[in-house]
Amino acid sequence: MTGIKTQRIKTISEFHQLRGLPKAEHPLISVVDYNAIKRSSDISAVNWVLDFYNISLKRGLNAKLKYGQQEYDFDEGVMFFIAPNQVFRIEEEPASTAKRSGWMLLIHPDFLWNTPLAKKIKQYEYFDYAVNEALFLSDKEEKTMNGIIQTVKQEYHSNIDKFSQNIIISHVEALLNYSERFYHRQFITRKITNHHILTRLEGLLTDYFKSDDLINKGLPGVQHLADALHVSSKYLSSLLKQLTGQTAQQHIHEKLIDRAKEKLSTTNLSVSEIAYELGFEHPQSFSKLFKTKTSLSPLEFRQSFNIT
Repeated sequence: MTGIKTQRIKTISEFHQLRGLPKAEHPLISVVDYNAIKRSSDISAVNWVLDFYNISLKRGLNAKLKYGQQEYDFDEGVMFFIAPNQVFRIEEEPASTAKRSGWMLLIHPDFLWNTPLAKKIKQYEYFDYAVNEALFLSDKEEKTMNGIIQTVKQEYHSNIDKFSQNIIISHVEALLNYSERFYHRQFITRKITNHHILTRLEGLLTDYFKSDDLINKGLPGVQHLADALHVSSKYLSSLLKQLTGQTAQQHIHEKLIDRAKEKLSTTNLSVSEIAYELGFEHPQSFSKLFKTKTSLSPLEFRQSFNIT
């Protein structure tokens, strides 16, 4: 969009600082009181991209949220789900007396690594651009969600111990499962009609990364994916840039890094073996790309999970 800049928020601590919130108590997870958030004066002139998940329930937003080329009216209490690297924009409405309320649950993907939810969270379809409906909750459903969020908040506000992460993740998973149930209740007959290309691209990349193609052919090229989708490489890159804020090449690398993190945190394969399985001829090239994308070497990332 002409005149609209894109701003990426890389950490939860940065989000707290940008929105005038107290210092984050945990670097990888936070429950934020929506009423305490301060909006910047130019918020409507910015496309936002987060490097973490944002699950929110809001009332009295007095604004419209544009996400994946769709527009959502938040005058009523609704839930919304934004995954890392997705672009959204908030357009403020004229002043209103409505009181803002609700919460935002911010979760960095690294909080989930080495847990079953790290893989499963990507299977919840409401994090996908192809889903173009917000989730409207009944009062009873809203109470259920609020109860789970309070438990999550209490747990990470307490003294963190070796059980804390698993306890928090179990509650987050319960929240996501309830969300899935409520979505199916609301949209039992819905049909996904938008962004078929992005949905198909995700399927292509998933199948490619699961097959032996990485070892035999290396990383898939933009032209290869465009040909499989029957679009031009320029069109594919433009679409991805608009929907995710990333070029096609960056999108491919993002999937590669996700795959690398899975292998580093859930297997005992050496860095060289992982590099080979991911299609790199030279482990040094893999290590360089990984550090560029994560600011950690593969070994440093692995050591953060005490995996030897």
